[in-house]
Amino acid sequence: MPAIVRKLLICAAAEGLLLQPISAKDRAPESSAIRLAYGSSQITPSPDRVDDESKGRSIEAHGVVGLLDLVATKYLISITQREQVAQIRGKPVYSIKDVTLIPLSSQSEAEEAIVSAGRALNQGKKVANDDTEESDIEDDADTESVNDEPSAETAEALNAPESTVLQKSTTFVKDVVQDKGKYGRFAERWFSKGGWASKNRKTQGMSEENLTAEQVKEADKALPETEATPDVVQNSESEQKPVEVTENQAMETGENAQSQEQPSKPTSNIENLTPRILRTARLYFSSSGFFFSYDYDLSTRLQASTSSSSPLWRRFDPQFFWNRSLLTPFIDAGHHNFVLPLLQGFVGQRAFSIAQTDQGESDAVVDASDIPMQDMSPTKEIHDKAATKDYFLTLISRRSVKRAGLRYLRRGVDDEGNVANYVETEQLFSPQDWNPKKKTYSLVQLRGSIPLFFSQTPYSFKPIPVMFGSEITNQNAFKRHFDKVAARYGNVYATSLVDKSATERSIGQAYEDTMKWMNDNSTGPRVGFEWFYFHKECGGMRFENVSILLNTLEDSLRSHGWTVRQNEQNERTQTGVLRTNCMDCLDRTNVTQSSVAGWALQRQLAEEGVSLDLQSDPKTFWFNNLWADNGDAISKQYAGTAALKGDFTRTRKRNWAGALSDFSLTLNRYYNNIFGDYFLQTCIDYYLGHAGPSVFDEFETDMMTQDYALDMRRVRQNAIDTCMKIVLSDPAEDLLGGWTLSCPREANTLRSLPFEECVLLLSSSALYFCRFDWATEKVGSFERIDLTDLSEIWRGAYITSTLGPAHTNSEKNVGFALRYKTNGHAMVRTNTRSLQNEHAAADENAGRSELEKQAEPVKDESRLLAFKALPPKSSASRRDSQEKNTMSEMDSVKHITDELHKALVKSRQMDHLELDKAPAVEERDVIGVSEARKATGYVESLGYSLKKLVWS
Repeated sequence: MPAIVRKLLICAAAEGLLLQPISAKDRAPESSAIRLAYGSSQITPSPDRVDDESKGRSIEAHGVVGLLDLVATKYLISITQREQVAQIRGKPVYSIKDVTLIPLSSQSEAEEAIVSAGRALNQGKKVANDDTEESDIEDDADTESVNDEPSAETAEALNAPESTVLQKSTTFVKDVVQDKGKYGRFAERWFSKGGWASKNRKTQGMSEENLTAEQVKEADKALPETEATPDVVQNSESEQKPVEVTENQAMETGENAQSQEQPSKPTSNIENLTPRILRTARLYFSSSGFFFSYDYDLSTRLQASTSSSSPLWRRFDPQFFWNRSLLTPFIDAGHHNFVLPLLQGFVGQRAFSIAQTDQGESDAVVDASDIPMQDMSPTKEIHDKAATKDYFLTLISRRSVKRAGLRYLRRGVDDEGNVANYVETEQLFSPQDWNPKKKTYSLVQLRGSIPLFFSQTPYSFKPIPVMFGSEITNQNAFKRHFDKVAARYGNVYATSLVDKSATERSIGQAYEDTMKWMNDNSTGPRVGFEWFYFHKECGGMRFENVSILLNTLEDSLRSHGWTVRQNEQNERTQTGVLRTNCMDCLDRTNVTQSSVAGWALQRQLAEEGVSLDLQSDPKTFWFNNLWADNGDAISKQYAGTAALKGDFTRTRKRNWAGALSDFSLTLNRYYNNIFGDYFLQTCIDYYLGHAGPSVFDEFETDMMTQDYALDMRRVRQNAIDTCMKIVLSDPAEDLLGGWTLSCPREANTLRSLPFEECVLLLSSSALYFCRFDWATEKVGSFERIDLTDLSEIWRGAYITSTLGPAHTNSEKNVGFALRYKTNGHAMVRTNTRSLQNEHAAADENAGRSELEKQAEPVKDESRLLAFKALPPKSSASRRDSQEKNTMSEMDSVKHITDELHKALVKSRQMDHLELDKAPAVEERDVIGVSEARKATGYVESLGYSLKKLVWS
């Protein structure tokens, strides 16, 4: 099996993008070149090689991240800057510092992107003055790419050093806002604030529907005209544009005018958002902590590592394989030597040496590195080996792709037991030469969100956790999570650091109660649990009081132990794991985990015959800084800023300067939560393959994103089943169908915002309209309508908003409405147990009795109910996109109303009523576009516009 390609030359050839491996001097290439065809992006072997003339229009890369499919065009993401951060068992480990995205639309566009990126890289090297020139201990020759001078337009765009060098910043969102991506004429089309100019957008197969006239003119002036390739021109000609509605048309009223309106389908928003998606992808993979190694499996704990000749990607743990979806085309094509798995999290390493002293005296660190490993050879001599022992301390944090995402948008657990911000952190203590005859120590710890269903709003500094789901639903997911942890690590001890008062108390108490339930009802080993009130015990900047928790955990930590590997075998293995959490699993968690790691390291040093006090030796700050860097990395990936309490982690002291810094970081997190996280979360779901292209249509609707890990199909079916048990009181009443739909918040109206999901049940004699309490999974209220009381039914377009193109699509925004006569016996029954959000679930009979007690007579002689179809797929997730035989919104409405009409006719036959008086289903709009435009208030439009302005 050929080794993974360490360096390659990328060139835009005539028939496709050519990826040619670069070997060391005087060596034959280990792998043949491959070609990515333009348009189809088909990957095939290629006998061609980059000639001397083409080298000036090529770019060097250190690996492939994958192919980003944006429907109209695919983009190759390649690693163009890297930095060595560690070497493990003689194998170098790198972090990604910059990536380049190359379109596969045509040769001219690909070549233009390559030249622009190459020029940017060369300028970056000049700015750095070659101070950080890296040395690959595995490569014998690191040849630099040579690029021709770009055009004058490209050179003009590259007018500042900061536009060519990826600058460090405190937040990802800050990078997006500040870095406008001035990477040449081609890249400027991606990153310009107004998007691409209309003419140039058309050549790329993109819609200009979201551009104002002023933006189009401004963009046209800013960019030179380019000639489109035939393929691209064909794309633009087939593009469908939305029909513009004039002011006079918007003022038309009446059902006839509404029925004549036929707004066309809007183009997919993945095309409109392409510039922003590309910019986000570049910044995300360049500055969000991605690591790789060509030879070492970063995803596997030392305890579980084995020798294997299979490709690295096959051995790589899928739970930590972040670019698996992007690399699928290369895997499917069988080009495994181009498949380079990426790990998100943290990899850091420090070298230190300890001088042995006379017996009875403490040993001392005589030499230590407080900066990350850059080019440390395992055989590098530091000082007299006879008097010292030389070690590495390596930290590897592995973030899970399951329930991956950002703070407040991914909280708690999902149906499969996966939790948000799940991170496995391994601390490796080893000799610097990695001699297999010497011992290497491994300690593994976990962090992860509280494994219950809960959410928190991003619009508050101190958001209150809101739990949802029934008790049994939470218990099942809770147990699934700990079953997975136990199967992987053995015994589990859970430490909760949330507050026992104020906003965090409720979720902390639910965690403790559910843990007790699981331990009392489990046949396996009990999960240890400790609720440590961190802010009380360590308040007043007394963070050293975390030692109180260590004293409590010491017995379990000793019992779990750590892995010791020697002679390529596990001499001892870690038999359990400590799982730590606070609310975000960031700041308090990192302080605690670093304390546990320090406690273990001192005892591992003792096994090596070394007596060292990490607390008192001033040359051990490298240990604190390593863990603080780890905390900052995980925090930036989840919350967008460095970790809080970082001053204590680094110095073991807390001061007011650190407190003020934490306040600044808190404000920064608050900004990220409101303005940047929703779109970044949408992109992360797409990059990981959790969501399909329609996720960007969903984002455009409300500039928000859904939680695709939650199985809404199961939740909705459970709601239907629950309603059936509660409201169908007559055993003789046959259920004909049950559906979840959207309805106005207030009954007897067509448009009262916000709309909410409800349950509609159809029996042989009645229609049941159920408002469901989704937080507690109980019936909130229901209304029973006799079928013989129905007087009118109609179906058609149901436009409830005109703020965005997706809102006015009459094929997707459809519904039906009905009128019925109350005849003095209609009742609305309310479940007070649901409204009070009780934790204990009442039995069915008690629930029905409660509903009967709260029955309220409906006094209106005639009432109106309206229902809007939900999307046929519960979300834009890949899982739902693969569903077959799903009905469209229009088909779903037709099916429900046809079933309703059949039941109505049959009911009248059984009651010997006149059939000719049975209402037929009329075809007319529930709310048309014109009526919806008039109903959309100024405040609503202004709020949406401001939200979109701030986001964009």
